[in-house]
Amino acid sequence: MNAGKTVFAQILEHFPSYEFGKFVKKYNGNHRVRRFPWYDQFLCLAYAQLTPRSTVIGIF
Repeated sequence: MNAGKTVFAQILEHFPSYEFGKFVKKYNGNHRVRRFPWYDQFLCLAYAQLTPRSTVIGIF
């Protein structure tokens, strides 16, 4: 049943940002990033995988 959250938000609950952040820090994933940080990029790519998008431009 719907708990007031979208399906996408419910799926993302299984991927805590702090766990993903540990890998970003370990591999210096935010090096020279100014406007599109690691978690925003992860959210866009996860959304693209879960919806029928063929390109990243299709998300926007």
